[in-house]
Amino acid sequence: MSKKSFVMGVALASTALFGCATMAQDRPFVDIGWHHGNLHNAQENIVTAFQYIQQAQRDNDGQLGGHAQRAKELLTEANEELRMAANVANAEGR
Repeated sequence: MSKKSFVMGVALASTALFGCATMAQDRPFVDIGWHHGNLHNAQENIVTAFQYIQQAQRDNDGQLGGHAQRAKELLTEANEELRMAANVANAEGR
């Protein structure tokens, strides 16, 4: 087994494990370090957007036609994708 195959296998396994753990989360959070500054900043913005949507839901008594909830789901998914991007970059030594 080559080193590259091993590293990719570890990256895929950690991504799958992390994906299962984050799927259980109901809100996005920042878990990418400053080594990946742009990805870290993107996660921070996702968390902020999620918080604004929650506030809008509270202010409107949840009467937003389900669209705010769907936006929160998409933000959570985007957050997971950023984490996977960081995992791939880490596996490739970047």
